[in-house]
Amino acid sequence: MITLTLDDGVAEIVLDAPDRRNALALDDLTDLDAAYRRAADAGSRALVLRGEGRVFCAGRDISGVDPDTDDVTGYLRAVEQLMRRMAAHPAPTFAAVQGAALGVGLGLAIATDVVYVAETAMIGSPFAQLGALLDSGGHALLFDRLGPHRALDLIYTGDLLTGTEAVAAGLFSRAVPDADLLTFTRERARAAASGPTQAFLASKRLIASLRDERLWQVTAAETAGQEALRATDDYREGFAAFQQKRRPVFRGA
Repeated sequence: MITLTLDDGVAEIVLDAPDRRNALALDDLTDLDAAYRRAADAGSRALVLRGEGRVFCAGRDISGVDPDTDDVTGYLRAVEQLMRRMAAHPAPTFAAVQGAALGVGLGLAIATDVVYVAETAMIGSPFAQLGALLDSGGHALLFDRLGPHRALDLIYTGDLLTGTEAVAAGLFSRAVPDADLLTFTRERARAAASGPTQAFLASKRLIASLRDERLWQVTAAETAGQEALRATDDYREGFAAFQQKRRPVFRGA
């Protein structure tokens, strides 16, 4: 479930499915895209994205996905469309990230202008246990900020960074004590909304011109790679193990 509120020029979009750790199915992507459109149409001067409950977003909801019939390409193309809309939103955007930000959840953070993370947040790629490919622009983020060796270390191991570690490594804007995160983010968004937003948007466009070519090229390549992996035995085993709540047994095929 996606909710949108508007208050004094600040839009707040909430991923509101804490029972499934705010994991996103295809319908949720459509609803989230629509919420960003409504916020833009309403003339919001700043936007906050957050997740309800203990987790920002655990990624794609794969609880009922059959990898043999799954339209993973369609899903990831919808993710890219959403990320592009988020990145182009005509106002400063802020994300408050607590708990896990994985897979698509990481992509939502990548597409946001300013990301404040709880000190104990968990950031990264759990795909080592799925036999799948890190997607949603994750390769671009990890390579650009961490370099090839650390990026591949995190991908191979599935290790996650705390919010404090992620900020120290340059992934996101600032780490904030968990209890202060939402208040801090809202205060920053309100300050931006009352500022010279046309000047902010000029800077946003310049930063986008430096960032976007690599990000969207990598995101498209991730989608193609994910579709190719869908035919492998390890991909099917990873999904089955996740759904059956057991450890996967990969055979490299």
